[in-house]
Amino acid sequence: MLRPIALATLVSGTLDILLAIALTLFYGREASNMLRFVASGPFPSATGMGSAGAILGLVVHFALMALMAAVFMGLARLRPALLDTPWRTGLAYGVLTYFAMNWAVVPLRFGVPLPPSGVSVATQLFAHIVLVGLPFAFIARRFRTDIVRI
Repeated sequence: MLRPIALATLVSGTLDILLAIALTLFYGREASNMLRFVASGPFPSATGMGSAGAILGLVVHFALMALMAAVFMGLARLRPALLDTPWRTGLAYGVLTYFAMNWAVVPLRFGVPLPPSGVSVATQLFAHIVLVGLPFAFIARRFRTDIVRI
């Protein structure tokens, strides 16, 4: 089960961080500051760590993605029928991860007010569905025998 988790982490983690960097630059901000902010979730002092904090942000981002991928692959192992409909399963998991991250984790950690702005909802739903949920589902389906093997 490690191969599909690793591939899903690499693919979705890369796509998601590239979108985050593009949006950060689009809004005239520095990508390194965004990465340090990501790192500051578990490591509050990361905002003042310079380049090391930005690298730590990448590590935190990919660690979170690996956790989301492992949960998905675990669910697919428990319920292999989920892989029969990867579009539906990927969409559902993307929505689930969106709500978990943007309505629970981020507000609880950073005190971000709810509800998020419409633009935030749109970009985050896109990221979680198209860049996370759907790739997870199709990668899991590709590695179905590795996942459901006990």
